[in-house]
Amino acid sequence: MISGKVLRFDDVRGYGFIAPDDGGEDVFMHANDLRDEKFLFTPGTAVEFDVVEGDRGLKASSVKIVDRGQARTASSQDDDVMCDVLSPRELMQELTEALLEAAPTLTAAQIIQVRQRIAKLAHAHGWLES
Repeated sequence: MISGKVLRFDDVRGYGFIAPDDGGEDVFMHANDLRDEKFLFTPGTAVEFDVVEGDRGLKASSVKIVDRGQARTASSQDDDVMCDVLSPRELMQELTEALLEAAPTLTAAQIIQVRQRIAKLAHAHGWLES
């Protein structure tokens, strides 16, 4: 098996790409070849996979996440640490960057709608600085 990291994965369309750790050409991955839940395949996730030559180039098969238990342990440790409280402006900047990275096809109007709704939610829960 080859190891690598997920570059991107669109769980709606069901495909993405992996960058092999040893370098070389990015490898296509399809949802049918995933051995874990597809929502877990986020950018930077460490994976192991087999490679086959497909019609359009290299294709990953039997893609599995490396050490899911360790990822769960790390996130449970994060719960013990206080979170950052952001200013409304900082939240909008962070949110805009995250939206553009996760869904680059969003329009400016859609981003504004999402940001406004999340700002209301954050304010209602006291997640923002006064």
